[in-house]
Amino acid sequence: MAVNYKDYYAILGVQKDAAAKDIKSAYRKLARKWHPDANPDNAKAAEEKFKDIQEAYEVLGDPEKRSKYDVLGSDWQRAAQDSARQRSAGRPAGGPGAAGFGGANFGEGSGFSDFFDAFFQNIGKRPAGPQAGTRSRPQQGEDLETTLDLTLAEAYSGGKKNIALQIEEPCPTCGGSGTKNARVCPECGGRGKTVQTKRFDVTIPKGLREGQRIRLAGQGGAGYNNGPRGDLYLIAHFPEDKTWERRGDDLYIDLPVSIYDLVLGGDVTVPTMDGEVSMTVPAGTPSNKFMRLGGKGMPKLKSEAHGDEYVRLIGTLPTDLNDKEKKLFRELASMRNGKK
Repeated sequence: MAVNYKDYYAILGVQKDAAAKDIKSAYRKLARKWHPDANPDNAKAAEEKFKDIQEAYEVLGDPEKRSKYDVLGSDWQRAAQDSARQRSAGRPAGGPGAAGFGGANFGEGSGFSDFFDAFFQNIGKRPAGPQAGTRSRPQQGEDLETTLDLTLAEAYSGGKKNIALQIEEPCPTCGGSGTKNARVCPECGGRGKTVQTKRFDVTIPKGLREGQRIRLAGQGGAGYNNGPRGDLYLIAHFPEDKTWERRGDDLYIDLPVSIYDLVLGGDVTVPTMDGEVSMTVPAGTPSNKFMRLGGKGMPKLKSEAHGDEYVRLIGTLPTDLNDKEKKLFRELASMRNGKK
């Protein structure tokens, strides 16, 4: 069987000396980007790309497999051929130069490439857990993170928010074992997990800011062999608000007002997060001036205090003057210009 060498580091876009956390981060980012569900218009190509990404992480995300992959390097094909000869002679693959992993079974129909099967002894099925040498040992699931879109009003008031997310769960067909009737599970392809939709009640802290994280303990990736679940982290993101601009704990708003209010002074109505309030504009106030409403900004995280709201007064000109109003403006212009 002719198989082509696959550079797993290039597939994940990382250097060969990349730390484990960087490899995991790269895998998560690429998996989200190329998941077939996220590419409905190009699902077939995305599926192939997604399989390559999964395959690369299957090796580089496991210290033992990565070590074998790194050590053999260009000798990977010879090691795979030696392993095949040993199997055909009825001897277990192992020992120096072999590509085995502690008796792990990697089988037909595993969904992985010919290179993967040749490199990791194409004899049997792929283990459901992340490390073949520790399949019987409970292992904690991965920590997961995703973006949580919020409005400023939700961060102002805080409280509960119900959200739906797609989370990897133990496969309902094989129960998480990765096998069904002594064959690779057709539902999960031997991974032992499938993506399922789950709902969560999330507590939004008052004053939450962009990029801050909410931790849901034990709600992350499912563990292996009855191991505990990882944690789920929700990263707060605030799309642009049509009314307010947030700067730290302060809010900024543009308020159109008539030139009469600016020139003569008067009371204007201002929106705040608590509802509308009245604000007095002093006579002779220039357009574009900021006025401060103390304590009307965002709550300060873990505090009873609030930021301020800054109101920029935007002078507006009348556009539908009648003849009498035009006459009065001409008289005013004449007076201002020193003419009678």
